[in-house]
Amino acid sequence: MLLHLQRIAVPFEYPVYLTDGVFSPSNGDLASAIASKEPRRRHRVLPVIDGGVAAAWPSLAEDIARYVGAHADRLALAAEPIVVPGGEAAKNDAAATAALQARLDALGMDRQSFVMIVGGGAVLDMAGYAAATVHRGVRVVRVPTTVLAQADSGVGVKNGVNAFGKKNLLGTFAPPFAVMIDPRFLGTLPLRDKVAGMAEAVKVALIRDARLFSWLSEHAPALASGALAPLAELVRRSAEIHLQHIATAGDPFELGSARPLDFGHWAAHKLESLTRHRLRHGEAVAIGIAIDTLYAELAGLCSEATSAAVVATLEALGFALWDDALALARPGGERGERLCVLDGLDEFREHLGGELTVTLLEDVGRAREVHAMDERHIVAAIARLRERAGRRGALAAAGAAGAARS
Repeated sequence: MLLHLQRIAVPFEYPVYLTDGVFSPSNGDLASAIASKEPRRRHRVLPVIDGGVAAAWPSLAEDIARYVGAHADRLALAAEPIVVPGGEAAKNDAAATAALQARLDALGMDRQSFVMIVGGGAVLDMAGYAAATVHRGVRVVRVPTTVLAQADSGVGVKNGVNAFGKKNLLGTFAPPFAVMIDPRFLGTLPLRDKVAGMAEAVKVALIRDARLFSWLSEHAPALASGALAPLAELVRRSAEIHLQHIATAGDPFELGSARPLDFGHWAAHKLESLTRHRLRHGEAVAIGIAIDTLYAELAGLCSEATSAAVVATLEALGFALWDDALALARPGGERGERLCVLDGLDEFREHLGGELTVTLLEDVGRAREVHAMDERHIVAAIARLRERAGRRGALAAAGAAGAARS
C-alpha cells in the first residue's frame, strides 16, 4: 500500500569566478562571493591549504590574513590556516580526515561558517568531504590550484576519500558555495603536474566539443611546454564545458548509471591503485582514454583516423601512454592469466550500482554508452600501446645515439 509519494526539488547554485590575484587586497571577488547571501554579516573563514601549495607559495598564509584584514567588515579568520598533505596522500589517510573534522568541531565551525580550501583536486576532495560531514555541511569555498582541479574536479559537486583500497569509496555530493579560479597558481606547478591536468580537458573535449579538441591539438606544443597563457585558456574552456554538463545532463548527483565524465576512468582508477599512485590521476586518465579509444576502433565504433588523432594528441601534449603496470597479470582460472587492470571493470561496475556503463567514442565530440566490453579487444588495445611505446623508445634511443656521435 502506497502511503505517499514525496517529491522534493532543491535548486543549487554557486558562482565560479575566473579572477586574477584572488588574495590581492584590491580584488573584491572572494569577499563578495562569501558575503553574497548575507552581505551585512561578518563571516568566519577557516583556510585549509595544500602542503604543496604552501611550499610553492611561502607567503600564502600571510597573503590570506592580509586579505581578510582588508575586508574585515565581511570576513574574519576562524583560526590560522591548516596545512594538510597534498596529492593522493590526503585521500588515503583516514586520520587526516578525522583530524580535520575534529578541528572544525573544536573551532565551532557551523553551517554558516566557511572552509576555504586552497589546493589541488585531492585536497579539495578530502577537505570537502570533511566539511560536508560536519553538521551535515559546512559551507565550502574552493580555490583550486592545479590544471586538473581548475579545469575539472574543482568546479564539480563531488567530494571523496579513498578507503579499503578503492578510489573514492567514501564521499558525498556537496556543491561548493563558490569556486575561485586564479590562473596565477598555475605558475607554481611543476611541468609534470601541468601536463597531467590536461587529460581531463582532452576527455571532455572528446565527448562534448570537437572544436576544443582541435584547439588542443593545434596548441599541443605550447601546452606541453607549460606555457601559462594557453593553459589558462584550456582551464577556462574545459571548466565551462564541465559546468554545462553538470547543469544540463539531467543527473548532477549521478543517480543513474551513465557517467560520461568518467570516460577513460575505469582503467585509470585501477592503474592508480596498481602503481600505488606513482601515476598522477591525469596520467592514468590519459592512458585510460587511449585504451578505450583503441578499443572503440577495434570494436568498430570509431574510425582508425579518430583513434590515431586521439593517441597522437595525447602524446603531443606530453603523455606517456604505456606503464608497466598494464602488463601485471594474475592467474585467471580456466582463462589462464588475466591482466590486473581488467579488474577495474568489475570495480567500476560495482561503483555504478551493478550495471556496467562505459562511455566510448564514435567520433571526436560524439560518444555513446555501452554496457559490456570484450576483454579480448581491451587486451589487444593494451598490446598496441605497448608496441607503440616500444617503437617510440627505439626511435628516441636512435636519436640520442646519433646526437652523441655527432
